[in-house]
Amino acid sequence: MKPSLSRQFGECVRALRTEAGLSQVEFGERCGFYQTYLSRIENGHANPTLNAIEVIANALGMTVFDLFDRMRPAAVARKK
Repeated sequence: MKPSLSRQFGECVRALRTEAGLSQVEFGERCGFYQTYLSRIENGHANPTLNAIEVIANALGMTVFDLFDRMRPAAVARKK
């Protein structure tokens, strides 16, 4: 069964955050979001707005388009 888009997005954000060596608390401070909200995003239980996605991308040092491109390989690999 294919994970929901919110789940895929959350998994991507978590992977990028951990690659950057940031805890959820540190990342939350960088974004200006509560750690609990980031946890819900990473677990696929929250649907962030486009503005929130832009904040997350910028906090990771990338654009929204870069962030979505990082999600693409995982989706392509699952189709094979």
